Amino acid sequence: MNKHPDLCIYAWPAIRLGEALQQLAQRTHLLTTAPVELPPPLANLDFTDTGALDQWLETLVTRIGVEVEPVQVGYADLPTFVQHAAPAILRLSGTSLSDLDLHQADPGSGAIDPARSAEKSPMFLILIKGGKQRVTLLTPNGRRRRVAIAAITAQLSQALVAPHLARLEPVLSAAGVAHDQQTRTAQAILVAQLAAQPIRGCWLIRLPVQAGVWHQVRQRQLWRPALGLVSGYLFHLALTLAAWWLIGRSALVGDFNEAWLWGWALLLFTTLPARALANSAQAHLSMGVGAWLKQRLLYGALVIDPEQMRHQGAGHFLGRVLDAETVENLSLTSGFWALLAVLQLGSAAVILGLGAAGWMHTVLLLFWFVALLALGWFYLRHQQLWSTTYRSMTNDLVERMLGHRTRLAQEAPPHWHSGEDAALAGYLRRSTVLDSMRTIATLLPRSWMVTALVVLFVTLSTPTTPAAVAISLGGMLLALQAFSSCVTGLQSLIGARVAWQQIAPLVQPTAPEAEPTAAIITEAGHASAAELGQPLLMARDLTFQYRPGENLVLRGCTLQIRQGDRLLLEGPSGGGKSTLASIVAGLRKPVGGLLLWRGFDPQTLGAVAWRRHIVAVPQFHENHVLTGTFAFNLLMGRRWPPTPTDLADAEALCQELGLGPLLDRMPAGLQQLIGESGWQLSHGERSRLYIARAILQQADLMILDESFAALDPESVQLAFACVRRHAPTLLVIAHP
Repeated sequence: MNKHPDLCIYAWPAIRLGEALQQLAQRTHLLTTAPVELPPPLANLDFTDTGALDQWLETLVTRIGVEVEPVQVGYADLPTFVQHAAPAILRLSGTSLSDLDLHQADPGSGAIDPARSAEKSPMFLILIKGGKQRVTLLTPNGRRRRVAIAAITAQLSQALVAPHLARLEPVLSAAGVAHDQQTRTAQAILVAQLAAQPIRGCWLIRLPVQAGVWHQVRQRQLWRPALGLVSGYLFHLALTLAAWWLIGRSALVGDFNEAWLWGWALLLFTTLPARALANSAQAHLSMGVGAWLKQRLLYGALVIDPEQMRHQGAGHFLGRVLDAETVENLSLTSGFWALLAVLQLGSAAVILGLGAAGWMHTVLLLFWFVALLALGWFYLRHQQLWSTTYRSMTNDLVERMLGHRTRLAQEAPPHWHSGEDAALAGYLRRSTVLDSMRTIATLLPRSWMVTALVVLFVTLSTPTTPAAVAISLGGMLLALQAFSSCVTGLQSLIGARVAWQQIAPLVQPTAPEAEPTAAIITEAGHASAAELGQPLLMARDLTFQYRPGENLVLRGCTLQIRQGDRLLLEGPSGGGKSTLASIVAGLRKPVGGLLLWRGFDPQTLGAVAWRRHIVAVPQFHENHVLTGTFAFNLLMGRRWPPTPTDLADAEALCQELGLGPLLDRMPAGLQQLIGESGWQLSHGERSRLYIARAILQQADLMILDESFAALDPESVQLAFACVRRHAPTLLVIAHP
């Protein structure tokens, strides 16, 4: 069988992975900040451990300013993945540091010693650009090399394929398969047998969704469809003008023969591919911008401070969702053509300047354009007022629907519809004003045409040529079409602008202050802290308030938690127990006081590292089952995609928590879809799912906030025993 070349000569050793990441970010325009100095790997880092490698890569990309996404790919999908994965990092199977001549690390730096780690540290391919048959790799000497996709897939799947291939070779030879056909035959058999087998050790490198617009445009290459849209539209406009100039000239000079007709028809026919190019470019641009907008909205919804949104009702959030859809639909369809219509107006102004009326038509066109902008400004103000009234009514309606049963039981029937008539009257009044302005906007292009014809009629009293009159008529018609497009597109852009004001807190959220890059804490530092008798967690004089000017929820709160502690925190409702838990878990920031983990404050340790050490199970109403598989809901805080060990640990823990019968009832077991559109869980099953999810994160400190309230006594004993076995240190919050 054919052998692929060894790719180790193009691979990077593990100890140079930080350098490779930085060069990859620079070469693919992902680096939005100045290059930073990256630390060497920790001495105790095992690069064969996928979880440890994921955490190390996450630390590196956080410093660089990009994102990393670990993925696993089915064997059958591996060629397609390699074709489109760039920029990415791919771990080679069956390679080690001994394959290359490596630089010795400084023994005092805490870095890996190549001689000591040669037997266990893998090699990595840095994929910088995709392709159909070949992809571009970044080599350790900084050069680019084009490599066949088949060679990369063979190297990535070597450990999986080798045992099967060893058994296939003698079988194919004994079956009489031609030597030149054995590779293709073996590949087909392997795809059929191993199609669903996962290939791990792949990481996608992406620009953070919160990066600037220009960086997003360059990385996503949105400038290409934008350029195609503008060039296609201008080409279409030029061909259209040329076609009508040709037919107009032939008619006015009296030379109307078959050749002119064929030329006119050919020009009009040529406009079709130009229009198709513009439409195709618009579709690609719309999809690209729409995808970025959705990702930015999701990111904003995840990072926005919950305290900024808690006081708003469900109806307000529904309005934001509808406004987000409005922005995408309006700004990415009619909005593009409104901007292109401005180019059409500029062309019309030039043509009118060459016509019979000359500068008079040009000035008149400019006056009408200013009138259109003024009308758009007034329309924007009234649209904002109408939108505010509409969202207020939507919010009120949703709140009334959610509280319908309560109102039936506690509110007198005569008061059920109080205030609705006044709200409807205000809504109808603002709708009437908007309708009137839309009518005026619709009449604007027609009034332009009438006024322009009057000016042209006055101009005919002076000597002029038929060609000049024809040019004026053509310019007037072109301006009429442009004004009609501007009116429609301007209404869409105004609607998108008003909707954007509502979703701006999600697209550009006021997130907590950016925290410094997580410090890299060595195990020696942890040990020395323990030897000095320092507690795991120390909180001193913590104070907290939800909004400035409000009463303090916590005042002078002090807490110490040591390794192996089992603590119970009791107190009345509203006493600040859950608030303290959220501060300790890193979900909220205290207004004042000192909070330390092993002697490091949250700013020094970093939010990611802090939450890796401390895991919290919030109260039932603040915890959620997400749409996805049962395994995803269990392991989302540990890693995803999971390893076989992760799935085995999750299933064993479910058995300990008494969820075995639930797994037996599920047709797909751990892979059963649950959540809003899947398998419905009871309150007790959800509570145990939340506990299992926290345990599987393998944190040093586990906080349970009234997590046993929905369980029966037998399940409480079972769950608490499981928590005590698996939680190194435990803090339980409960009512007295």
